Amino acid sequence: MLSLQIGPLALPTGLVLLFLSLCVAYGVAWWLRRYRQLPDAGPLVSDLLIAGLLAARLAFVLRWYEQYFAAPWSILNIRDGGFLAPAGIAAALAITAWRCRRPAMAAMRRPLAISVASGALAWGVLNAGMGLAYEPPTALPAVALQTLAGTPATLATLAGGKPMVVNLWASWCPPCRREMPVLAAAQQARADIVFVYANQREDAAAASAFLDSSGVTLRNVVLDSAAALGKAAGSSALPTTLFYDARGRLVDTHLGELSDASLASKLQKIAPPGSL
Repeated sequence: MLSLQIGPLALPTGLVLLFLSLCVAYGVAWWLRRYRQLPDAGPLVSDLLIAGLLAARLAFVLRWYEQYFAAPWSILNIRDGGFLAPAGIAAALAITAWRCRRPAMAAMRRPLAISVASGALAWGVLNAGMGLAYEPPTALPAVALQTLAGTPATLATLAGGKPMVVNLWASWCPPCRREMPVLAAAQQARADIVFVYANQREDAAAASAFLDSSGVTLRNVVLDSAAALGKAAGSSALPTTLFYDARGRLVDTHLGELSDASLASKLQKIAPPGSL
């Protein structure tokens, strides 16, 4: 499941699980301080979290520096989901070792280790639970779609045996509109990948009116009037982008607005440049 519906909000599942895991870590740190009279590890957990996020972001920016340096302001737009988790984890571990090396910090080592381990355990259990509750599709969804001209279409027919990117969008969705030029440029540059733009729950007139006014030229725009693709992927959030390899297997997903860098990182997983 890619997103969780909480009232009127559709939040990425990973973000919700991270928040819950942090709550466990902070809760354990508070319990150890309150009932075991151990030093409060909460502030140090916060330091590790901030350092890990900064390192993960910096590593991603350096990996895709060409895309970010072409538009430096986009480095600050963390909504594109551009983070390298291994770099963040390594940075957090390094700072932990550095901060706890001094004898004066010896008393902090135990509550910090217990708090961090509790948060990590919560993350693992929650992810395993989500994996058992929702099994991602292993093939292209057999959803009946329709082109703007009214012709029936399916993802398998559109893919034609190539890797495919399926973008779920709507004209009323601001981040959908903002990312359209990024996707359109990639569609023009990558003939080895099929891009499909599946409009969710709108009619041909609304979709066509938006495309005409936006000035963006897209191929393979289809209508998904029942939002069946979103249901099949386990996402009620827009925009959602699905990345399939040439065998029709779902390799990766992205919730929210794509940047040049985040899109490039996903495309590399289904069709590395020069793989033709």
